[in-house]
Amino acid sequence: MAFGLRWSGTAAFLFTEVRLQIHDLLALSTATLVQAVLVVFVAVLAPDLLAFALVGAMAYSAFLIGQRLLNEAAYLRIDQRLNELYHASPMSPEAYFVGMATGMLVAYAPTVLVFVPLVQLVHPLGPLEWGVIAAVVLAVWVVSSALGYVISTLFKDMKTIWPYSSLLTNLLGIVPPVFYPIGLLPADVHVIALLVPTSAATAIAAHVAGLEPISGDALALAGAALSLQAVVLLFVGIYWARRSAREA
Repeated sequence: MAFGLRWSGTAAFLFTEVRLQIHDLLALSTATLVQAVLVVFVAVLAPDLLAFALVGAMAYSAFLIGQRLLNEAAYLRIDQRLNELYHASPMSPEAYFVGMATGMLVAYAPTVLVFVPLVQLVHPLGPLEWGVIAAVVLAVWVVSSALGYVISTLFKDMKTIWPYSSLLTNLLGIVPPVFYPIGLLPADVHVIALLVPTSAATAIAAHVAGLEPISGDALALAGAALSLQAVVLLFVGIYWARRSAREA
């Protein structure tokens, strides 16, 4: 399939997904509830870590967007049975995956952007620092979206998906050093933490922002891990979209 034809349906499905999401105002309005609660706890119990928690909340919000894609893709396939209809249309499987993921990003972008003025108020940053933070947040979104889409195709019942979705969100978003500095963990587990996309992104952002400097080796490990995961999982998501379409 020619490149233009392969991706021709991406924009159409992107705008379709955005329209679907903005009609669910309750979901949009509560998408920052967990982050807000955790930030409040940090503000009360450890106010000196507030700026760090706000930066971590941005990475966590980006990760949640991908997890919402998990539920959305599964809902369309299992409950609405629209997956076969989309795959039978001229739109390619990869356009379906990328369009849905990007539509979720556009719809839920406010859940990330709401923390920008708060960070700027507590710990002002320059354009360079914000550029790095934007890059790592987008990388987390790519990783989470690809994981979410692939996992959504592995189940046949929505009730089965929900526990795994919650488990994945907590294991990769709450337990690692996202809302707290990596320096609070034993040195022996720092390497493991820097391999987790959410904590790697937070460590990079916090280092660049001057909130928690880390060594050059740690910074290189976090950057390499996050970049590799984003690139590899993007191609895995595209490959899996094609495979699941053939099996539909």
